[in-house]
Amino acid sequence: MNLVGILEAINAWAQQIIRTMGYPGLGLVMFLENVFPPIPSELVLPLAGWLTLDGSFTLFGVTVVGAIGSVAGALFFYGIGMWFDESRVRYLLRRFGKWFLLSEDDFDVALTWFERYDEYVIFFGRMVPIVRSLISVPAGLARMPLGRFCAYTAVGTALWSFLLAFAGRLLGENWALVAEFLDTYEHIVIALSVVAGVAFIGSRLWQLRRRQVEPSAPPNS
Repeated sequence: MNLVGILEAINAWAQQIIRTMGYPGLGLVMFLENVFPPIPSELVLPLAGWLTLDGSFTLFGVTVVGAIGSVAGALFFYGIGMWFDESRVRYLLRRFGKWFLLSEDDFDVALTWFERYDEYVIFFGRMVPIVRSLISVPAGLARMPLGRFCAYTAVGTALWSFLLAFAGRLLGENWALVAEFLDTYEHIVIALSVVAGVAFIGSRLWQLRRRQVEPSAPPNS
């Protein structure tokens, strides 16, 4: 089975789980979606929203269970960040950072930026594909207080769950259109990330070249 086939099988499994298990299945899928991003909340939540029309779910229930499952999954990566502590990261940067154009100074800047804007990063990051799973790692690494992390994760994922479920309810049998729209959104996010990555690498290479040239310049007389 190729990758496309595997992803389609995962999608079908996730949909079957919430159809047959109800809220427990939805909570399980939302937990796994945070741990294993290929499981798509973009499909599961609109489907649950559509199923609110026949009474299988309610918007309130989908919102609450979606948030609970997502917080549980987010704690998995938060724990990884706590375990993979700052000293390990600094060691890896000192040893291998130059191959990725990264240094401890970059790490210090990232930590400072995260500590300053951590609430916004956690809240809004929950609504960005791929990022919503991985953003928990720097939160654990920065030792963001657990209570604050859970609170902002819960609010962000509750809003995400409600919006997708509400969209699925509005579209009814066409609930899958939500996933198509979000697929375009995800491609835009990935494209912007690639552009930002290329710009970062270009900037670093220019800085390295400049540092190599400056020492060879003749001293001022």
